[in-house]
Amino acid sequence: MARSSAKTVYEIFQSMEYGPASASSVATAQAWLDHHSRSLGLFIDGKFVRPADRRSCSLTASKGDVVCRTVSAEDEDISQCASSADGGYKSWSSLTCSQRSKVLLRLVGVLGLHGQCVSELCELCEASCSLSALVRLLQYYSSWAQLRDSLVSNWAPVGVVVVVTSDDCSLYSLMLKVLPALAMGNSVIVVPGRSAAPPALLLAQLFTTAGLPAGALNVLTGSAVPLGAKVAQGPNVGHVTYSGNKQDGAMLCKATAGMGVPVSVSPCVGATCPFIIFESADINSAVDEAIQTAFKKKKELHWLLCVQESVADSIVARLKLRMAGMKCVSLRSDADRSLVDAAVQEAQQQGATLVQSCAASPPGALYPPTVLCGAAPSSPFVVSPSPGPLLPLMTFRSNSEAVAVGNHSPHGYAASVWTEDLTLALETAKSLSVGSVWVNSSSVLDPCLPVSGHKDSGSCTDGGQEGLYQFLRPSFSSSPCLRSSPVSMDYSKFGTEASQAVIPDSSEPSSSPPSYLQFVGGKACKSVSGCSVAVQAPGGGGVLALCPEGGRKDVRNAVEAAIKVQPGWMKKSPSARAQSLHALAKGLEAKRREMAAAVVTQTGVSLAEAEEEVEQSVARLGVWAAYCDKVQGGSLPMPQSGAALSIPEALGVIGMVLPDRNPLLSMVTLIGAAVATGNAVVVVPSKKRPLPALAFVQVLQSSDLPAGLVNIVTGSRDQLTVALANHSVIKAIWYWGSAEGCQYLQHTCTSPLKTLRLFCQKDEGGKERGTDWTRPDPALLEDLWRNAVQWKSVWIPTA
Repeated sequence: MARSSAKTVYEIFQSMEYGPASASSVATAQAWLDHHSRSLGLFIDGKFVRPADRRSCSLTASKGDVVCRTVSAEDEDISQCASSADGGYKSWSSLTCSQRSKVLLRLVGVLGLHGQCVSELCELCEASCSLSALVRLLQYYSSWAQLRDSLVSNWAPVGVVVVVTSDDCSLYSLMLKVLPALAMGNSVIVVPGRSAAPPALLLAQLFTTAGLPAGALNVLTGSAVPLGAKVAQGPNVGHVTYSGNKQDGAMLCKATAGMGVPVSVSPCVGATCPFIIFESADINSAVDEAIQTAFKKKKELHWLLCVQESVADSIVARLKLRMAGMKCVSLRSDADRSLVDAAVQEAQQQGATLVQSCAASPPGALYPPTVLCGAAPSSPFVVSPSPGPLLPLMTFRSNSEAVAVGNHSPHGYAASVWTEDLTLALETAKSLSVGSVWVNSSSVLDPCLPVSGHKDSGSCTDGGQEGLYQFLRPSFSSSPCLRSSPVSMDYSKFGTEASQAVIPDSSEPSSSPPSYLQFVGGKACKSVSGCSVAVQAPGGGGVLALCPEGGRKDVRNAVEAAIKVQPGWMKKSPSARAQSLHALAKGLEAKRREMAAAVVTQTGVSLAEAEEEVEQSVARLGVWAAYCDKVQGGSLPMPQSGAALSIPEALGVIGMVLPDRNPLLSMVTLIGAAVATGNAVVVVPSKKRPLPALAFVQVLQSSDLPAGLVNIVTGSRDQLTVALANHSVIKAIWYWGSAEGCQYLQHTCTSPLKTLRLFCQKDEGGKERGTDWTRPDPALLEDLWRNAVQWKSVWIPTA
């Protein structure tokens, strides 16, 4: 009998090579495409629609085969879809929570019948999403649909939600937006990227089969970003949310600027994430996971391998052993091959050494898995990674250096930390500025994990209960922005108008208006320019006072003071922050007469009304002091064995342009929300009513808040808005102002990406509108608190 050619277990473990891949079949997906003549229409009002005389585009697989063709929607289709979504919202939102939950659960059974077709179509279109992940999403959000009125009371759906994804976004990222929007009672218009379009159309059909009302889920195909911007113009659209790469997300923000619709962005594709291996790690497991993660055929993230110096040689040796004989990875095109060759050549010129799976790279759109050893944080192939199976490797010496290297990237999507020391793992996870940290694992995805992309990786939270709130609004409030058409603006000239000159009009000192100082770095000071602006009396009377005319340099000084003190303030215990806020409330109460006088002088209300506003302000600070140690995240029920933590973290430095209404109470409410959660603030008081904010400087001076935590800069609202928008350190801007100011911020705050909270203070007729700050509604305070934090999830597996 001839000797068997099969390898022994010992030989397999010595070579560590992969076995042959099982042949995959996509016959069911091909049959579904053939049923539609390989030309997919739009899905509107619960059925497929294929209008005549429409352009179409081809979806091509990596091997060059045409999978199918999709229709490019036009204005007539968008109008029909908007009408359908409006009707679908009325039908879907009128159902009870239990009825909506049953529809989503029913889809689990429908997927059991047609799951093979969904899986095969995802594989054929390279829109990665496993059937089990879809089922988990449906089960999770069907539960939230059931519990909405119980656990998310005082909140209402926003209406029609537009979900836009880029061409390289996965189906999972798309459904992570669609399902919570539906669960909260909204209707959804999906504008998918090319790869996710066929699976999205199939799922829309299955949703209708499961009993979703016609119009509650519509799918429009075409060029995603321009089409998404057109769909957002619909008068009933309440929210636009995006997943994909950063470039398309920035384009969508710019294209929708001025429409008066909130836009949230999750750039989950193309981010650079650190893979940190400490000397205390299980080296073999870490190396295997790094290879599996970094050299996928289609990956959404770029990885940076960070290795402690003491084990660097050992890890490189294991990489050589594991990578020997690995198959080459196919690239999307020959153009990508040119980019990879250029990146590798540049890396070698900078002194990097290569670890490759084969000695010679084959021609064409194939490239061997490659580790670039000796990378530096500033290397171009680290800062702007090219497509393909490249893994830069750099070393670090200490724990703090590992965190510094991990935080060097402008992205903050995720990180993988490898160590057997739990204390080290948690300290590193807390110090990394990312939305997800996976300990001794990578790419753990579950809908119960809330993820806020930090820095340039997002302006919203997806997953968990926290991810539901982008699709909800406080039930008592109206839309913060007015729906309108963008105005024609020269963004380079916004905020450059010269202020009205202040000239002396009396020679007697007794008749001269009082002068105030702004508050920067814990000190009352003049503006850098030395100029002043006049504060007019209510009703167009004379000049009440003069206040400093701050500008870009004043904002710069305020941000520098804030960034110095904010990390230390954030690390203070919640009880210590609460004590400081209680002391601030006592200081305000001690100066209640002066503050009430400032409110009367500025607004013209009666003394009794002014005293009531001061009293409410004192009480509001007490509420925020109580909030400090009450809502702090916690552990999450994951379906896997391990521990999952959700942690709310401060944003950093928040810029605030305050409203005109209730100038003292609104300011205290906003400052309290930001400071209670660990942020520092740069405040621009209402230009119309700045005196209560400037009088509040006396309260701040006598408080025990760290110098620089709260800064007040007065002057032209538009000029200071420009300064806030263009400062890279400011993480978020809360703005109450004009429609032009809202449009400017949406257009400008994309690089770096900022979290925006925008309110237009006047309607089309010029009538004042805005939040009722005197209303102690729990949803108002919760909304502010949630806008002042970003969420981090930490996953720790167990045996």
